Amino acid sequence: MYGVDISCGTINTITDKLLPILQEWRTRPLEAVYPIVFLDAMAFKGREDGHIVNKIVYNILGIKQDGRKEILGFYLAENEGAHFWMAVLNDLKNRGVQDILIACIDGLTGFPEAIASSFPKTEVQL
Repeated sequence: MYGVDISCGTINTITDKLLPILQEWRTRPLEAVYPIVFLDAMAFKGREDGHIVNKIVYNILGIKQDGRKEILGFYLAENEGAHFWMAVLNDLKNRGVQDILIACIDGLTGFPEAIASSFPKTEVQL
């Protein structure tokens, strides 16, 4: 497409250098309180083992107390569901988040309950 050929070896070398950096970012400690957190998922189609499959990327954007935005995490799954969101919320707690004042979400069934069980004082906005 861009007239540049990159060998599989070069791609593997780049990937090998990036994966530890990405893992460090994904597990970094987070702030204790986020006034506003946006939680949403995006569906994508991709090719896996020669077949077209659906993939879901869970996205979490937090607004810090100083008003700056911070991507708290990206998570990959096969489909969207409140059960997987619960695992995402538990990961946020394990990384140091103690309270979310307002959680902005879509109307996924069971999502408000998942938030309430992880962060009981959070106001949920659909």
